[in-house]
Amino acid sequence: MSALDAARAELALAVLYLNKAEARDKICRAIQYGSKFVSNGEPGTAQNVDKSTSLARKVFRLFKFINDLHGLISPPAPGTPLPLILLGKSKNALLSTFLFLDQFVWLGRTGIYKNKERTDLLGRISLFCWMGSSICTTLVEIGEIGRLSASMKKLEKELKSSNKYKDEQYRVKLQKSNERSLALIKAGIDIVVAVGLLQLAPKKVTPRVTGAFGFVSSLISCYQLLPAPPKAKTS
Repeated sequence: MSALDAARAELALAVLYLNKAEARDKICRAIQYGSKFVSNGEPGTAQNVDKSTSLARKVFRLFKFINDLHGLISPPAPGTPLPLILLGKSKNALLSTFLFLDQFVWLGRTGIYKNKERTDLLGRISLFCWMGSSICTTLVEIGEIGRLSASMKKLEKELKSSNKYKDEQYRVKLQKSNERSLALIKAGIDIVVAVGLLQLAPKKVTPRVTGAFGFVSSLISCYQLLPAPPKAKTS
């Protein structure tokens, strides 16, 4: 592959990535929480960027609650234990509620809906729903990682002396385990971010701490949305 072909392939991946509304939302999220870290809750340019970016992100999430509503009514994967099914459905319900209420918060922040007290209340309820969904996600990922670990150990015994990393099935399970471990870390970070936004522990989780954790979480989200690179053609 020539340098020009490689450049075209990389640009095509960038276009594919930036065409996703979810990817643009997460990039804006990184800007939002980066600004929150810089401002530390103090008035100024950084705080203005934080607030304006937060409001702009809500447009990307209009009607997005339908995604988790669909997940809520969809049948679970075969063989999934009942506790994990219930946690997964709870996560869908809470996240869908958060995104639904967030639309009314957007209406209030833009001045279309005039009741500020009601808007602030809905915003707080929606953040509690988001924190609840992050807690459910954390528990689901812990459970799924445990299931994958047990499955991988069983596969290792079957492979015995052969190289486990050459086995396709083992590599797939290892990749899934790594992906779920990253999702677990992100969910744990998001719980801290929610605590900061709700000011449940203002002395410990300051705006700067919230901004730092939110920025890291956003970078993880951006990474998770990266498209898979095309496989090199063999001559």
